[in-house]
Amino acid sequence: MSQSSPVIALAGNPNVGKSTLFNSLTGLKQHTGNWAGVTVACTSGTFSQEGREYTVVDLPGIYSLDTRTEEEKLAKDFITSGIADCIAVVCDATCIVRGLYLLKQIEELTTQSEDLLGHLFLCVNLCDEAKKKGIVIDFDILKDTLKIPVIGTQAHKKKSTQALKEALASAICADFHISDTDISDVPDSVASDVVCSSDISGPRDTWNPNSLAEKAVSYTNPNYRRREERLDRILTAPFFGGLLMFLLLLLIFWITIAGANYPSSLLWKLLHSFEEPLLTFFGFLHAPLWMTDALIFGVYRVVSWVVSVMLPPMAIFFPLFTLLEDLGYLPRIAFNLDGAFKKCQTCGKQCLTMAMGFGCNAAGVVGCRIIDSPRERLIAILTNSLVPCNGRFPTLLMLISFFFMGTAAADTKNAASSALVSLGTALLLTCFILLGVGMTLAASFLLSKTVLKGIPSSFTLELPPYRKPQIQKILVRSLLDRTLFVLGRALAIAAPAGLFIWLSANLAFGDNGLFWMGSGVPADSQSVLSLITSFLDPLGHLMGLDGVILTAFLLGFPANEIVVPIILMAYLQTGHLTAFSSTSEMFSIFTANGWTFETILCMAVFSLFHWPCSTTCLTIRKETGSLKWTAAAFLLPSCIGFLLCTCIHLVIASL
Repeated sequence: MSQSSPVIALAGNPNVGKSTLFNSLTGLKQHTGNWAGVTVACTSGTFSQEGREYTVVDLPGIYSLDTRTEEEKLAKDFITSGIADCIAVVCDATCIVRGLYLLKQIEELTTQSEDLLGHLFLCVNLCDEAKKKGIVIDFDILKDTLKIPVIGTQAHKKKSTQALKEALASAICADFHISDTDISDVPDSVASDVVCSSDISGPRDTWNPNSLAEKAVSYTNPNYRRREERLDRILTAPFFGGLLMFLLLLLIFWITIAGANYPSSLLWKLLHSFEEPLLTFFGFLHAPLWMTDALIFGVYRVVSWVVSVMLPPMAIFFPLFTLLEDLGYLPRIAFNLDGAFKKCQTCGKQCLTMAMGFGCNAAGVVGCRIIDSPRERLIAILTNSLVPCNGRFPTLLMLISFFFMGTAAADTKNAASSALVSLGTALLLTCFILLGVGMTLAASFLLSKTVLKGIPSSFTLELPPYRKPQIQKILVRSLLDRTLFVLGRALAIAAPAGLFIWLSANLAFGDNGLFWMGSGVPADSQSVLSLITSFLDPLGHLMGLDGVILTAFLLGFPANEIVVPIILMAYLQTGHLTAFSSTSEMFSIFTANGWTFETILCMAVFSLFHWPCSTTCLTIRKETGSLKWTAAAFLLPSCIGFLLCTCIHLVIASL
């Protein structure tokens, strides 16, 4: 197949550093993580070497060409398509035999075609980790046996990346002849970066992966796995593993809550301070009053609210969550929960997709591609929004803080009291999260026993090695790739939503039609927002809520972050969101409008269990290709939330 530039495919087992190599080669920011299943789609980029451009394709991880999952089929189809001019098989230097098995399968395919013969390349990655563990690889044996280019790399090292670029370019442009690399000026610690084969002439030998690994790999520390095995016995123990998960979740939420309160307040004050200059600017332009109000008190103020309540907690939560990824702890969580999901007739990998949902439910839905069984993948998609995404956390945190309002402790300046309140808030939030996890298991069990019957499938769950976190990489990936990405998407939705909210609060129906409330309307007229809330009042009261709260959730369909601003706007009937200096000030407004302990509890439950946002629904439609299953994913959490809130209301009313 003719290409404008040579195509290099990066193939290999999951979690061997393909995406990190891809990022190093191309300069892109493909998401990486220390667990299998991070890459679920093909990603392409380019790099230049000696004036020529090369296209690199990062394929999803694949253990074998006997594929089961969609992403494995995607990788196999690309490997067998003939599009790639070179297939670089990336393997883990700490467990090279698994990569050799995949290389053997691909080699058997390439030998069937003269066009593909020789277009193979072996990249032994993670050489630095191998050296730390006392693993020594004889590259000469690999080269002499395989008769293909072989290079050792450390994906995060610039010198290693440059050596890989030169080797790949030579492999394609010089009939796979790679000249010897001068490593005389390279320190011993990185010498393995640039070792590559120089003589690959001659026929290929018949080899077996196990025997080749035994010949090429030696160990100076045969017990290097002992420490990791001891840690695994502790972290995956039935009781202690579960306790540690709870404590880690509690710690992360506590740090997030304690660290985000003050920055959120400062950010809101900063953004709010720009309103006066904006009003002056619009006055200078002689803009109509309705336009000024719509853009400043509608669009800008709602956007300011979303930024101030989302950015600080995300900037703390995402790095902490990414830290667990880099450490290799997430797959251990999946291992601990595998038994519970198996009892629900589903797949333990669902735990990983559920964890992705904490950041964004849409990302969790896409992550369900790592699940082999179509039935189990669909169950994971339908139940993913039963755990709260980042957009729901601000509302949950606010509601939980209201439980402490009896002593106004949420706004206390005393450091000790503030720490206790933060810890108590984190504990309650953790309990709500565990409720979401429990409901995910219950809903999965119900689906597997009714509309999606079946038995749980077997799957390969790799427990990656424990790795030292790369702080710079964690900050860049969590802040740029996650925090700003999620925030940008929320703002793109919040801006038009803010305009719509303002219109619904400022347009009124009277005897003679529709009016803008700022121009003076008949006394008996009602705003569009008031009409909607009045219509939903009976259903809201049945759920322990009111029509305003239900309206806010409905109008918050584009983004969960704007639910609270809508409630405040509707209660105050100001036509725009009012600025607040403290949580207790908002609490006073809510109690003045009939909120009780029951209202707070029911709203917290409904915040946890209600329909997914518009972005997640669109993602579900794309992943399932079905409006029916998209509707099911919308209705499932909504029905759960309705039933739980109604039960809470009826129980409290009967007391």
